[in-house]
Amino acid sequence: MFKDEDETTPPHTPQISRLKKKLVRLKYLANKYKRAEIVQNALLDLSHMATQVSSLEEFYIGVHQHLKQLISADNFFIATQDSHTGAISVPFFADEKDEHPSQMFPAQTLSTMLQQGLTGYVFRNGNPLLCSEEKVEELIAANEILNLGSPSHLWLGVPVKYENRVTAVLVVQTYDTNVHYGEIEVELMTFVCHHIAGVMERLKHQEQLELAIQLRTKELSQAYDKLKLEVYERRRAERLQKSLFEIAELASSGTDNPNFYPQLHNVIRHLIPANNCYIALLDEQGSHLTFPFYVSQLGNTHPGSRALKDGLTEYVLKHRRPLLLAQADIRQLIESGELYAEAPDLNQTQNMHQWIGIPLFIHNQVRGAITIYSLSMNQNYQVKDLELLTFVSQHISAAIEKKLAAESLRRSYEELEEKVVARTTALAELNKNLEKEIKQRRKMEAKLVHDAKHDALTGLPNRAMFMERLDQAIKHVHRHRLEQFALLFIDLDGFKQVNDTLGHLEGDKFLIETATRLRSCIRGNDTLARLGGDEFVILLDSISGISDAQDVAERVIQTISQTYHLGDAEIHSGASIGITLSGKHKTDTSESMLRNADTAMYQAKANGKGCFVIFDDSPSHNVLRDITFENDFRQALEQHKLELQYLPIVHLDTKQIHALECHLCWEHPVWGNIPYEHLVEIAEQANLKTELDLYILAAINKNSPILKAKFSDTIQLHLMLSSQHLKHKQALRELKLALKQTGVKPQQLWLFFNEKALVQETESHNNGFEILDKLGVNLGISHYGSGHSALNSLLLLPIKGLKLAPLTSMPLQPKQLKLITAYQQAASTLGLQTIVAGVEQIEQIQMLHSIGYVLGQGAALASPFSLQENTSLVCA
Repeated sequence: MFKDEDETTPPHTPQISRLKKKLVRLKYLANKYKRAEIVQNALLDLSHMATQVSSLEEFYIGVHQHLKQLISADNFFIATQDSHTGAISVPFFADEKDEHPSQMFPAQTLSTMLQQGLTGYVFRNGNPLLCSEEKVEELIAANEILNLGSPSHLWLGVPVKYENRVTAVLVVQTYDTNVHYGEIEVELMTFVCHHIAGVMERLKHQEQLELAIQLRTKELSQAYDKLKLEVYERRRAERLQKSLFEIAELASSGTDNPNFYPQLHNVIRHLIPANNCYIALLDEQGSHLTFPFYVSQLGNTHPGSRALKDGLTEYVLKHRRPLLLAQADIRQLIESGELYAEAPDLNQTQNMHQWIGIPLFIHNQVRGAITIYSLSMNQNYQVKDLELLTFVSQHISAAIEKKLAAESLRRSYEELEEKVVARTTALAELNKNLEKEIKQRRKMEAKLVHDAKHDALTGLPNRAMFMERLDQAIKHVHRHRLEQFALLFIDLDGFKQVNDTLGHLEGDKFLIETATRLRSCIRGNDTLARLGGDEFVILLDSISGISDAQDVAERVIQTISQTYHLGDAEIHSGASIGITLSGKHKTDTSESMLRNADTAMYQAKANGKGCFVIFDDSPSHNVLRDITFENDFRQALEQHKLELQYLPIVHLDTKQIHALECHLCWEHPVWGNIPYEHLVEIAEQANLKTELDLYILAAINKNSPILKAKFSDTIQLHLMLSSQHLKHKQALRELKLALKQTGVKPQQLWLFFNEKALVQETESHNNGFEILDKLGVNLGISHYGSGHSALNSLLLLPIKGLKLAPLTSMPLQPKQLKLITAYQQAASTLGLQTIVAGVEQIEQIQMLHSIGYVLGQGAALASPFSLQENTSLVCA
């Protein structure tokens, strides 16, 4: 009768709609809470991981792994910025398309490239950045960034801030168009960055601390090794001193000591391994050898007295000098017939590994020898062992000499008992021997004192003695203000060539004769000393003025310039002298005065050698060492106030310009024109030599249109570059970039590096030359002949030219003429282009052309010029 209301009444539509909205809201909240739980768990895992990791690299890997659980982060990297230098680096990088940025841009610095991209944009703005491809194009069009790497669908970078400073940027990107980043990913990344900022700083400080600990540990280890070496040397010196005392005690023990020679052997064993040793002495007639001591591991019987033959002992006596021979040396002497040709039965050297023989000088004559030898290859004697045994042998000789004298005295007493008639004569002989022994002892003591303060070769005072006398002279003039002295620093010209051409023995004779000549130039109260090598100094005491020092310097130059006769050769040398006077400063010390004289000497060498220069410390002379001048130079570089000039390189016969050498000059507002040589000096002092070279390249690029208009586009340009470009990878990269940016073809450029730097840093030059050669530029060596590099180095380097050091004044000495002729012939044989620098005289042009040189530069050929309108400006 009644219908069911549920079956007949339709559902209420608004109520169903509300229920559906609530259901959607509940699902959204459930997903949100579930995602919040995932985020919370991931952050907890990150916090736990931060307490477990021990390095930043491990932490970055963990961050990446946990971040992948939250968002799509397969393409992820971290960029950090150094708080001091501002440099950006990428310690962690993972990308499915691109390689690490350092591999993508090898020719440019990674930090510079990152600064110009999206990562640098986030560093500068300090805010998160979510970019699509369209947003990237907008930033590129606005010149905010450069396009780096492969294009991505979405790019998200969030800064990591520590103490309100951006220290790093976390970046995720995707190439998949199905992946979307939104505000939730930005908030999530921001939250992660906020939590890991402190951890990154802590791990960074921890790594810096560990690095500092490692460095300090290394320094302590080096100091410990140095201390061990000092302790070893001190103990070695103590052993040597103790051995000398023991030898002296043996010498005083008298003739009744039956263990004299065995005890001498024990002294030697404490210094050098001497399990095989013997002492041989000549008899009074000098025709037979006796062996008062003999010990051998081979168990050979003690040799008796024998006549002189041609054994190893006789070989030492013949040559009168210490010898260290290996088994191969002994075999060679036997094969050549110098050993055991007369007495092959004496040859017992088959098992010897090394052999040392020292002559014993008794009564100033070779009267015997002390010998040690090794039978095992594990026991090797060194040159220092030879020197040590030679030194000890002098004291052994004295001890044996005293023993022999005592034995002679004993025999005299025995003869006196038998021959009373000869008692007076024997007593006189005894007194004579005693007096001689006393004189010899005093002579030895005096010789030890003399050797400590004198040069062993020339007999002149050495550095230690000279510095003592210089200190005394300085103290004297401080007490007596009216008195004055001068210091002359002398360096011989061409001494190394004497050693190289005639040998060190003739070089020693050259130094001895030079010392004799220098003595003849000074008074008895002056001091002449040898500092070492070919350096001599003269202390002129009580002079009236600078003219006295000049007179002595002129005498020295004239005396040294006279011909030396060494063997069959005639040698011509010269002297470069630096002079400094006392009384210039109250704070003068021996070291400062010697340094001033040395500085003046180098100035004399720079002025052409064979002259003297008086040290000048006036403000105008020392302007290059003034800090204000250095600051002016830095500003001139920054403000581009240096001007480019060109020094022509011309053909010696036609006088046509072949190439241009590029120089800089500077018009200083106070000091006027500053030439290129002084610019190089101040640049080296300020550590700006590479910057100066890059400045030249930039100037060449700027002037290249004018240069092409004035000359042809094939004109060759020569540049004198610093070897600092070849020692550091960064400097070499900057040089390569500057060369690529010049408006000149690579084959027009000639890069010259100084020969002295090549000798000192051969390996860096080899590597740098190989890299520069690939650019197509021409490479060369400048100042050739001043660094004395080996000739075979020209074969190993990819060089095409040599620029000889400037010539000295005409006429050239015969040796100098032969040397530059040899340079030309060697360069011609190797196909190298040669240029002679510093051609100042017409005679030099004719002489060089006759030898075969084609190219030259200098005042006698052409003057430097500028491309400016005012061509009168010349900074020569």
